[in-house]
Amino acid sequence: MTRHDRPLALVTGASGGIGRELAGEFARNGFDIVVAAEDAGVTDVAREIESQGVAATAVRADLATYDGVQELYDTVRATGRPLNALAVNAGVGVSGDFAGNDLAAELRLVNLNVTSAVHLIRLVLPHMVEQGSGRVLITSSIAATMPGPYYATYAASKAFLYSFAEAIRHELRESGVTVTALMPGPTDTGFFERAGMEDTKLGAMENKDDAAEVAREGFAALMAGMDHVVAGSLKNRAQAAAAKVLPETAKAKAQARLTEPGSAGDE
Repeated sequence: MTRHDRPLALVTGASGGIGRELAGEFARNGFDIVVAAEDAGVTDVAREIESQGVAATAVRADLATYDGVQELYDTVRATGRPLNALAVNAGVGVSGDFAGNDLAAELRLVNLNVTSAVHLIRLVLPHMVEQGSGRVLITSSIAATMPGPYYATYAASKAFLYSFAEAIRHELRESGVTVTALMPGPTDTGFFERAGMEDTKLGAMENKDDAAEVAREGFAALMAGMDHVVAGSLKNRAQAAAAKVLPETAKAKAQARLTEPGSAGDE
């Protein structure tokens, strides 16, 4: 295949963790890639992908802003190529008691995790519908299945993304476009450090899931057209199943034991 015969995928939050691994999955499966992130590491990811013999474009943009999303979208449109797959993976967490947390940090989380996802997907979907094909992967979380004390806005944002993915999937059911929610559990990435959760029991867990395996499961579910996949360990799937029957108050209490600041040393 020549470069322009290959399908094109866009991956956000691609400078590390699950996003970086997803970009690699697309590349190994014959996609050219646009990778996006706020930090300079996204350029290194693009170079790494190029070394695999596919085309890669790095876009450094702050997707927590309206202009950042528009810049990314305009870059993709400027290629003149149809977008065949979109992986919306960019996201952050904020740890602590919501009433005492920095409001700007909480609002930035909402802007990145929720608003930018809605914005970008709404820009991309009409073109996929027009071409009669496309695949959208939205990184939610196992946290979407329960209240999340001490990272309340993050857990709520992931619940939004899961509900949003399932809803628009139904709307698109006859369009040729599929939407898949990826729901990983605690994964070995830089998330807990960036979110300030290293002193929590959840952040200190030693047996976190492997980001590469989560990405492989997410990519496979996307290509199979599944509505969602709970990726990673069997414990994640057990947790998702339990969440369907436990009351919200019980789920909040159980989760708080894992996410309360300083809980890392608790027995």
